[in-house]
Amino acid sequence: VAAAEEDEEEEEEEDGLAGRFLRLEQEQSALLQELPPFGEPVSHVYHPLDYAWEPHCNFVRRYCRTPKRVLFLGMNPGPFGMAQTGVPFGEAWHVREWLRVVGGVKKPPSEHPKRPVLGLTCRRAEVS
Repeated sequence: VAAAEEDEEEEEEEDGLAGRFLRLEQEQSALLQELPPFGEPVSHVYHPLDYAWEPHCNFVRRYCRTPKRVLFLGMNPGPFGMAQTGVPFGEAWHVREWLRVVGGVKKPPSEHPKRPVLGLTCRRAEVS
C-alpha cells in the first residue's frame, strides 16, 4: 500500500504545478543551450539547472505547490548563491538550514578556478 501511495504522490507532482513548472524550465534551459557561446572576455558560463538540478527540483516541489502572485524579473545566480545551490537567490546556508532543501550538486563541465562549485556545503555568503 505504501508503494502505491508513493507512486500516486509522484504522479501528482509530475502533473501538478511544480511538475509543469519544472518541465517549462527544462524547455527554456534547452533553448538557452542552443545559443552561440559567448566570446571574450567571457571564459566560463555556469548552468546551475544542469549541475544542481536535484536541489532545484526539491526547492520547486517544496515551494511551488500552489499558484503564487510572484514575478521574477531576473536571476543573477551569483557565485555563492544559485550557482552553488540551484535555488534562485539561495546562498547555501539559507537553502540548507532555513528552506530545508536537499539534493546533490555535481561539478559543472568548466569551473573558474576562483569560483568552484561546492554545492550545499559552500561556506561563502552571497552578497549580490
